[in-house]
Amino acid sequence: MNIIETPIKDLFVIEPKIWKDARGYFYESYSAKHIAEADINAVFVQDNQSFSQKGTLRGLHAQAPPFAQGKLVRVIKGAVLDVAVDIRKNSPTYGQHFSIELSGENHKQLWVPPGFLHGFLTLEDDTIFTYKVTNYYDKNSEIGMIWNDPSLNINWNEQLKAAELLLSDKDLILPDFASFQSPF
Repeated sequence: MNIIETPIKDLFVIEPKIWKDARGYFYESYSAKHIAEADINAVFVQDNQSFSQKGTLRGLHAQAPPFAQGKLVRVIKGAVLDVAVDIRKNSPTYGQHFSIELSGENHKQLWVPPGFLHGFLTLEDDTIFTYKVTNYYDKNSEIGMIWNDPSLNINWNEQLKAAELLLSDKDLILPDFASFQSPF
């Protein structure tokens, strides 16, 4: 497993070693040993999975302490543009984001620690996205920010026009960056 630092402290891309032959492929999608060797302090308590059509945008979400979650995210089938936004007030990268394409073909994963908003845009139909999380869901701890805040300058994907996006009603009314109050 190759664990790669991103420009944002504590946010890592994880590339598994893949063994391929005529039958297909095999890889370890998770290894507690490798995660610990990278100084990622994570004990996972739940796995979540979503199924989405092309153009579905989920996010930007997090949970506030004491229910904050770290997430190890990956795509089983299809592809997403995955985005994490640093909302740790004392971080030198507060308000900055990192994005990466995760797909069933590249097998990359992203470790999103507590203190980050997270979201993704599906780039293909029938995308299956999975997350290992470090805390249980708590509805009263949900926080979020509007996906298209211009101050975040996230390039979601120029090929998908805003009118084609599929968003939940909840995601359409999230606050912008200027009004967002980070609990981290």
